[in-house]
Amino acid sequence: MNDRKMLIVVDPQIDFISGSLPVPGAAEAMDRLTDFIKAHGSNYTLIVVTNDWHPYDHCSFAPNGGPWPVHCVQNSEGAATYWPLLEAIYQCETSAIFLQKGDLQHREEYSIVQNSGAREFFDFTLDNSQVPDEANQYQMVDVCGIAGDVCVLNTLRDLLPIVGAERLRVLTRFAPSLDGGKALTAFVEENHLSTL
Repeated sequence: MNDRKMLIVVDPQIDFISGSLPVPGAAEAMDRLTDFIKAHGSNYTLIVVTNDWHPYDHCSFAPNGGPWPVHCVQNSEGAATYWPLLEAIYQCETSAIFLQKGDLQHREEYSIVQNSGAREFFDFTLDNSQVPDEANQYQMVDVCGIAGDVCVLNTLRDLLPIVGAERLRVLTRFAPSLDGGKALTAFVEENHLSTL
């Protein structure tokens, strides 16, 4: 029986945990996710980690008229993946890839699927109409990360038509939000997504 599963961890980066744009409860949520991956990481076929990867003069930054403080600048400490989580991912036996978004000055990408290179990866990995061999199809895609009401929510919106509600699951325990979880909960309920 095919039990291929993908875990997508959205933007588990220092600036969203203890840096310039901290999300309430992010450190605790990423510590719980670290423990989860230590215990269950080998149950996944692939772990995908997304990262905001902004140029210093990115359009989303407040000094440039955007809504956010400067964050996740390319190659900065704030853009680094949370170390305990990174270590757990590398220590489990599952393959992992890292995808970057928001890397162009004039384009915001709240969802990794909005990045043209990453979109191609997801289309050819998760769209079963393009993956004819059943042995290579993913049966479940788990999504979590930071922030639940911004980049996680937008990633889910973009994945939904590719994956379908029956294969998409939200790990809400590991998705802290700026709004306390209201928008993410509403999206999950509206689309009848399963949670863990």
